[in-house]
Amino acid sequence: MLLSVRIEDVLGERLERLAQDTHRTKSFYVKEALMNYIDNLEDIYIAEKRLEDLRVGRETVLSSRDMWNDL
Repeated sequence: MLLSVRIEDVLGERLERLAQDTHRTKSFYVKEALMNYIDNLEDIYIAEKRLEDLRVGRETVLSSRDMWNDL
């Protein structure tokens, strides 16, 4: 997939410097940053969904003692 984005000059300069210093492409770092950011967003979404499920009673909490007893 091809994607075009505009970034601030300062950020672009930092990205350019990093790419030059490490002999990697700017695309490499943009993909890495995006993957990490999306991973974090997905984790946050899942946590918020679980918390909401807990608040409205769709999920329950199991104590560690009960968990070990069930094992």
